[in-house]
Amino acid sequence: MAKTIFEQTGGTYTMQGDYCLPNLTLPIEEEHPIGVWAQRRLRYLKQHHKIFYYNLLTSGKLRSHLADVEEEAQSLFLRLVKEYAEREGVTEQLKAENPMEWVRRMNNIRNQVIGIVINELIYQ
Repeated sequence: MAKTIFEQTGGTYTMQGDYCLPNLTLPIEEEHPIGVWAQRRLRYLKQHHKIFYYNLLTSGKLRSHLADVEEEAQSLFLRLVKEYAEREGVTEQLKAENPMEWVRRMNNIRNQVIGIVINELIYQ
């Protein structure tokens, strides 16, 4: 019997009952740190873009994609928090004079920016 294309490229099979199943393995990926933004992106891909998720997973590019999203989201988040704080007048002086007001306003800014980052990067 002639070898299949899979066998010609070095693949092997395992007998499971009456069936020959190919021995498939995923490509080895580099370890990248996965933070909160990447975890949100991973959850979104698994639930709403399954084909894209499985394409990234089987090609060995999922971890690098998540690392890129994490890096981009984190830099966008920090930049927007800084811009919003400057625009709304949340300064170190306010922090020294009225710490509770500073915390309230910074939490408001952070929540706004989280929504922006999620809509712009995570859910795309």
